[in-house]
Amino acid sequence: MSLTSQKVTVFEKIGYSLGDFAANLVFQTLITYLAYFYTDIYGLKNTDASIVMLTVGLVAAFVFNPIIGLLADRTNSRWGKFRPWILYTAIPLGVIALLAFSTPHFSYKGKLIYAAVTYTFLLLMYASSNLPYSALSGVLTGDMGERNSISSFRFVAVMFAQFFVQVFMLPIIEYAGHGDKAAGIESVMTWMAAIGTIMLVITFLTTRERIIPKLEQKSSIKDDLSDLSKNRPWLIMLVLTILVFITLAMKGGSYVYYFNNYVDKASLTKFIGPLLTGLSGLGINFFGSDPVSAGFGLFNAGGIIFMIVGISISKKLADKYGKRDVFKYGLLVATLFVLIFIFFKPENVILMFTSQILHGFSYGITIPILWAMIADVADYSEWKTNRRATAIIFSAMLVGLKAGLSIGGALVAWILGLYGYIPIQSAVAGKVIIQPETVAAGARMLVSIYPSIPFLIGVGLLFFYVIDKKMEVKIEADLKARREKGVA
Repeated sequence: MSLTSQKVTVFEKIGYSLGDFAANLVFQTLITYLAYFYTDIYGLKNTDASIVMLTVGLVAAFVFNPIIGLLADRTNSRWGKFRPWILYTAIPLGVIALLAFSTPHFSYKGKLIYAAVTYTFLLLMYASSNLPYSALSGVLTGDMGERNSISSFRFVAVMFAQFFVQVFMLPIIEYAGHGDKAAGIESVMTWMAAIGTIMLVITFLTTRERIIPKLEQKSSIKDDLSDLSKNRPWLIMLVLTILVFITLAMKGGSYVYYFNNYVDKASLTKFIGPLLTGLSGLGINFFGSDPVSAGFGLFNAGGIIFMIVGISISKKLADKYGKRDVFKYGLLVATLFVLIFIFFKPENVILMFTSQILHGFSYGITIPILWAMIADVADYSEWKTNRRATAIIFSAMLVGLKAGLSIGGALVAWILGLYGYIPIQSAVAGKVIIQPETVAAGARMLVSIYPSIPFLIGVGLLFFYVIDKKMEVKIEADLKARREKGVA
């Protein structure tokens, strides 16, 4: 291994974090709006939207990600293993993100095929960009304290992207399209694609890989897969990541239906009225007069702002108590503030916003730790086998992310269908849709009971994760000694 300085400058940390800002312009849009886009803007039936999201997502998770991981680990260039992938996928990822949220005037069958094809290529390009990007964090430094710091920087950037998508995107879509959501989302995605491409190029230009495998290190695909099958922390992190992203996709994709079908509009208007007046005084008018889109945006804003506060203290807590324990208890508290939504009546708007803020804070503590734990698992694998395979280790995160996103998103569309939801685009022209009363109950369950279950199972899994604070310190010291000996 290369034994260059393991310190990472603030400039490089910021440059690295911009890559996750770019990725999350896409990812947060998928979590928050994909089911809504397919059913209420693009015009797919609930069942068809669910099938596309689940089938394509699982193929991407269990085929695309392992292949990209194996290829990235075997990439050798003057720029390193992972940085070239970030550069070469920057433009294709932006283009396909725009195409995936476009609404061409095809027949229903043509629209279904177009959705499946564009979503497939979007997830392929996302894997080709984001998996090497994520693995890059494992070779920027071998210093675990610096890794915690890098994770904090990148997830502040994630929160900025999430803040834009979840707070401003729906009102901007309506504003930019002048009421035509299809035109509005294409306009917004055009700008997001251009900005994301520029951010990824900046990440490529500002980072460097410090952990470089020994030239004599050679391992076959069979060796890598064998190492993974024996790596219990990796297996736990794979399942944990799937569970976490099932919850994120399920509740994130359900809030727009929750506000449209469950929350009392009069109570919401009364609560957010002064906020909208204040924003209007600052010249921020694109929230408009629709209490649902405005309330939805401000609801997400409160959670995200306090997520950033949670992220800001995450490093100190992880350094003191270890990543595993902080993640475990942070996730448990975050789950309680999701579960509590089952008790809220439609007019309990203040309680809804308060619980979202407290959930955001407690979940925010866990956000940087999840990715830093994967880097620790890569070190654990090297510690055990004396071979480093960073990207295939990080493929666990992307497999889990894609599988969780696909399962959670598909569950939203499928469960709403079970409760009788009628997609807006399926209405006869000029006819106003009145949703069955059961839809409100389904939306309530989708933001409370259903998403709590995967989180609680994840908390239980962490009791079997062996890399605690004591083992973190031992692994770091042992690997440092080996690298020094190798250089000598």
